[in-house]
Amino acid sequence: MNTDVLVVGAGPTGLALGIDLARRGVDALVVEKADRLFPGSRGKGLQPRTMEVFDDLGVLDAILAVGGTYPVGMVWQDGERVGEHRMFDPAEATEDSPYNAPWMVPQWRTQEVLFARLEELGGRVSFGREVVGFEQDADGVTVRFAAGADVRARYVVAADGGRSVVRRTLGIGMTGETVDPNPLLVADVRITGLDRDNWHVFPPRGGSGYLAICPLAGTEDFQVVAQFPEGTQVDLSLDTIRAVVAARSHLAAESVTEVRWASDFRPRAALADRFRSDRIFLAGDAAHVHSPAGGQGLNTSVQDAYNLGWKLGAVLRGGAPAALLDSYEEERRPIAAQMLGISTGVHRGEVRRGEATRQLGLGYRDSSLTEETRTAPSGLRAGDRAPDGKLGDVRLFDAFRGPHWTLVAVGVEAPGLPESVRVVTGEEQPSYGKGLFLVRPDGYVGWAGEDASTLVGYVGRGVTR
Repeated sequence: MNTDVLVVGAGPTGLALGIDLARRGVDALVVEKADRLFPGSRGKGLQPRTMEVFDDLGVLDAILAVGGTYPVGMVWQDGERVGEHRMFDPAEATEDSPYNAPWMVPQWRTQEVLFARLEELGGRVSFGREVVGFEQDADGVTVRFAAGADVRARYVVAADGGRSVVRRTLGIGMTGETVDPNPLLVADVRITGLDRDNWHVFPPRGGSGYLAICPLAGTEDFQVVAQFPEGTQVDLSLDTIRAVVAARSHLAAESVTEVRWASDFRPRAALADRFRSDRIFLAGDAAHVHSPAGGQGLNTSVQDAYNLGWKLGAVLRGGAPAALLDSYEEERRPIAAQMLGISTGVHRGEVRRGEATRQLGLGYRDSSLTEETRTAPSGLRAGDRAPDGKLGDVRLFDAFRGPHWTLVAVGVEAPGLPESVRVVTGEEQPSYGKGLFLVRPDGYVGWAGEDASTLVGYVGRGVTR
């Protein structure tokens, strides 16, 4: 069969990309090696910037319905509560940033929401499709599978995880480090004897590692995280998990009534040397592997998809120049490197879970797609995230929602632009200031100026199609 885009991997990255392509009318197929969606809670925190992305992709209400806020940490010692631990620096929601704190949704449930939205838009996921090889040529990629017919695609996106078969077959290396040599057990369990109002933390004692038990919002499950000494082969059985909980807390072994999913891993940080090889792109964990601390991995991955989706759509359906796709690696690889540093810093206790982890301050000021034409800009600049707020009677995030570009004209007359660009005008917007701001489909200011003298040239580059 033939398709415009083949997305390898039906995790959050692949599903988010599938949604973005589907709403742009791009023929895309998502393939997944497993016979179902990932069943565990591994990435459970959605950062404010990702909530804004989900608003645009049409899944925010569903995400809000199945998740919840993070509980306050409760530190235990010898069966007694000895103090609270605030996991996150507080932040107030504002008009320009309506989502102020991480939202907890187990990864399996996030994937269910994304999968439902993809199907709603007519998108497809084909399970049980393990990639075993591929060949590229000037016009596309032919992908082979362990079972089933080959697929011919104009572009391929590898969203197949940290052990990406596609990346390894391409021979793209990953540069990184071990964040912590001590292995971790992560498990979704049913447990009795603990309230669901706290994230329960049991510091190390008697030579054992720490234990944390967090109620998973919107479910009856708890996520257990336990650290072990370097070199330990972690057993994932119910009996072992019961023994760990009993040894490190005041709970009886029988308090753990069921293990629904379990995994072990060694926290590391690694960045792919390249995010692209001709017609094949790397996204998500295939491109960058994070420590789970700080909740940056899934969020950075979804935003890879959000960056790449509109560019593939513009090239495949809008007639934009293929060179637009070069900006994906240019923009996303430095961001991934920055977020890897933050994840590692949080894991090692060097960075607080706060402003840096919310991802609202990320941007593309140095991108080749960014043009700041004002001689002395202050505040919002081209390349920055476009804030929310009201302009006249219009909420800006409402105006941005969808696969189009948006021109925000504040106190300046808006010029004539192609019908594909939505125009919002008003006399005053404190987060923007006076001027013209052309907002990309992924919510970043691509061009900013005091008048339209150079805007026509920017639009003429074809990237706004």
